[in-house]
Amino acid sequence: IGFLPLGNAFATLSSRRTRRTTATLSAKPGDSIEFAKYEGLGNDFILIDDRDKDSPSLTPDQSERLCNRNFCIGGDGVIFALKAPEEGDYDFTMRIYNSDGSEPEMCGNGIRCLAQFLKDLGEDAESYRINTLAGPIIPVMNSDDTITVDMGEPTLDGPSVPTALVPNSEHNSVLEQTHTCNDKEWKISMVSMGNPHAIIFVDDLEKDIDFESDGPALESDTTAFPAKTNVEFVQVMS
Repeated sequence: IGFLPLGNAFATLSSRRTRRTTATLSAKPGDSIEFAKYEGLGNDFILIDDRDKDSPSLTPDQSERLCNRNFCIGGDGVIFALKAPEEGDYDFTMRIYNSDGSEPEMCGNGIRCLAQFLKDLGEDAESYRINTLAGPIIPVMNSDDTITVDMGEPTLDGPSVPTALVPNSEHNSVLEQTHTCNDKEWKISMVSMGNPHAIIFVDDLEKDIDFESDGPALESDTTAFPAKTNVEFVQVMS
């Protein structure tokens, strides 16, 4: 396997596959939070309309509690639609807190849900120039009800991903580098599309992976992934 250098990644989501619900949640006695719930390609998010604010109206801790699937709304993260910064050519700002309260730079499925959210709020446009911690991202609203996002150039340089795994391939990249975690030896390739991803090819997903233990152990192994990492296990079927 190998990485193609300096290509742009595009992702498309059909809004017909985006589910939305709205409700009002009590935060504490006397307070309430109006939210929408969107799902895109399996990732579900809580969306908050903060277009009149510079920063999220909820804290990371509050967002983590909202994402609890047993005792609250449940979700992979909370996304805030914020007003554009004064400097730069932007329409809005996106911030997101993960279900564990951490803050990633960007999320591909999340920003597509945000684009649909903005449209549903009446901000109808052919595209939106969104300010994110990963830089400007532009979701495009297509005529066939899909949403296309140019994710920009992938980051392959290991230290920039970031990862502490030793680069071993072109462009200072980490390609199938050996690493031991959770008492198993893995061959890990690293890439960032605004946040780090550890890609692991296996022979058999059902036999080789204990998803409940291997995934969380790798995700939080800060000796190799100082900013934590998304983990993708891949089995080639044909």
